[in-house]
This record gives sequence, structure tokens and C-alpha cells, in this order.
Amino acid sequence: MVNEKAYALGSKRSAIRELFEYAKKRGAEIGAENVFDFSIGNPSIPAPARVHAEIERLMQEMPSVELHGYTSAQGDKSVRETIADNMLSRFGFAMDADLLYMTCGAAASLTITLNALTAEQGDEFLVFAPFFPEYRVFVEGAGAKLVVLPADENLQPDLEALKKALNPKVRGVIINSPNNPSGVVYTKEKLEGMAAILRAHSETYSTVYLISDEPYRELVYDESTAVTFPMNVYENTLICYSYSKALSLPGERIGYIAVSPKAADAKSVYAAVCGAGRMLGFVCAPALFQRVVAACDGLTGELSVYRKNRDLLYKGLTDCGFECIYPDGAFYLFMKTPEGDANAFCERAKKYELLLVSGESFGAPEYVRIAYCVATERIEKALPAFALLAKEYGLRG
Repeated sequence: MVNEKAYALGSKRSAIRELFEYAKKRGAEIGAENVFDFSIGNPSIPAPARVHAEIERLMQEMPSVELHGYTSAQGDKSVRETIADNMLSRFGFAMDADLLYMTCGAAASLTITLNALTAEQGDEFLVFAPFFPEYRVFVEGAGAKLVVLPADENLQPDLEALKKALNPKVRGVIINSPNNPSGVVYTKEKLEGMAAILRAHSETYSTVYLISDEPYRELVYDESTAVTFPMNVYENTLICYSYSKALSLPGERIGYIAVSPKAADAKSVYAAVCGAGRMLGFVCAPALFQRVVAACDGLTGELSVYRKNRDLLYKGLTDCGFECIYPDGAFYLFMKTPEGDANAFCERAKKYELLLVSGESFGAPEYVRIAYCVATERIEKALPAFALLAKEYGLRG
């Protein structure tokens, strides 16, 4: 006998991973250059030069035993102090280093946080569609229930839906801005409105925490777009951060959890984070990369590549007649399918070797996600295929 839920998850990959594996198989058959794989959010730009320089410096200057040895369970103190200092200088927020917990990437940050905040079976966490599908896995794994709320016509949070969904069982609201899969950046006005609603509810019932999933925080492309730091808006906030996307380090699995010092029972919440990390086996994040990201916190790779890709893809698709959400950040474009059935549309796109992710698991079954963190040449070569696909639907093509 095995755990049935674990077996179900392990015996079938996520839709994104399934498509990623299909792309590799198809590439072996006809040549990878002939497959237009837009499935997975794997950064396509190199890590900043500072990352490699810091690795070399640490390897040369730190004793090997210390460099590769255990840090404190919650992370090296000097690393946490550096990140806290950067929050003050970058966002004007006075973070307490003793409320930071270094983790093995965003997935660990989220699973630890959700387990820390789930008080009993049946607790609820709210999320706005479209959302990253693994949230459901993480929430249910913690013994809670994921409740999906609609977005408004601009894919911003629907605050009236939030008001109606709040009840004493709600433990938290998960937000993701810039958003995966839409690329939408939540406005400051929306976050302030959300904070007012959550504050009023928390004063009447138990505290509702805002869980901000932030792997794409630095990935914005227009000067007019600003990502609001949620701890400056709402007291009861936890940030789940990952360096995977900004520093192009997805395989190194490094990030952190930050508990706002302004949060109700902040020290108790942090203790629960530490306990959940221990319970799940996520203690002492990779020691070398703790120190590397501390030295590179706030840096990014060459984002002009993603900006060029976004502009090229958005113009090419809209010129074909497709309806797309203009992405302010992240590296995904959300396109509405002409037939309203994303699964059927994705299957038809395969005829042109276009591999797109159905929006069904994102809570948006009429959309597809296109990851443009690819070589620019892939987009250039794929646009004629998109044009042929558009013609099939009677669009301009």
C-alpha cells in the first residue's frame, strides 16, 4: 500500500511538465529546431556576471568545510541580515532578519508557509484565477482547501468576489504579481483595496494572512509599471520569494520566506514557519547559494531580451488576429483561444509544432499560456506557424 494522493501526483506529471517532456521527445524525432516549445518557464538569459564572480570568490576565499557546511536551520544569519537591509534600502520596509527563513526555492517557501498557517483540516486559502496550478497541490498537501476566485476583465483581483468569499475558515489569500500565467502586475489600488477588506475581516474574525508569491518581482519591462511591495500595504503579509527567475538560477533552488514584523503574532507565525520547515525536511537551504544570492539580491539578468521577445510575440499574435493580454511582467503571454476550448486549441496547434499550455489548470479554460523565455529566433520562426493556425479559425493569419 502507498499514499493514494501521492501516487496520483507521482504517476502523472503536471500539464506543463507533460508538454515539456513531449517537446523533448518530439525534438528527438524531427529536430529540436523544428519544435516551437513554449511550455515551461525556464529562464533563457544567463545569470548576471556577478553570480559567477561571487561563486569564484567564495570558492577561493572561504574554507571548504565552512562554505559547504550546515548553516543555521533558518539560514545563515549574515545572509538574512543582508536581505533585510536590502528590503529597507529598496522598498523602504524595515524587515527583521530574525523573521526571515531561507528556503529551497518558491515551492518550499509556499509549502512551508501553507503548513505553518493551516490550523485544522478544512481551513481555506483563496486565490484569484488565473493562478499557478501547483497552488492546489501545495494547499491540499497542507490539509486545507483552495478556493478559486474570479479576476476582473483586466485579470486584476475581483475585490467584490473576495468580500463574498471571506469566512471564519479562511486562513490566507495567495497572490502572485507579476502573475504566472498572465504577466499582469496587480495595481497598488487593487492591493490597497484588498488590504482594507482583509483588515476589516481580521478585526472581526481571525487574522487572514496575505501570502505573496514573488518569483517574478524583478521581471517588469516598462518604466510606467511598478510592482507594489505588499508589506508596505498590509500588515499581515508573508512573502515567498525565489531567485530562480531574476537571477536565472532555477536549478539551484534558493529563496526565502519573510514574515512581516508588523503581522499579528509575527513571532508565533515565524516559529510555525520554522517548525513546518523542520517537519517537511526543508532546513538549511543550500549554503553556497545562500551566500551567492545575498551578494546578488536585487540584480537581474539582461531583461531587454525578454522585453524584445514580449513585444515581438505580442505584435505577431495580435497582427494574426489573436486576442492577447498585454503582459507587464514575468515572461508569459496569455492568449484567448478563438474556440473557447484551450485543450482542443492546444491539440490543433501541435499540427504546426506549436506547444502551448492549456489554461484549464490555471483556472482559465479559454486561454493558453505561451512562455516567451526562449531564444528570440524561436519566436521569429514560430510566427508563420501561428499565422497558419490563425487562418484555420478564420482570423487574419
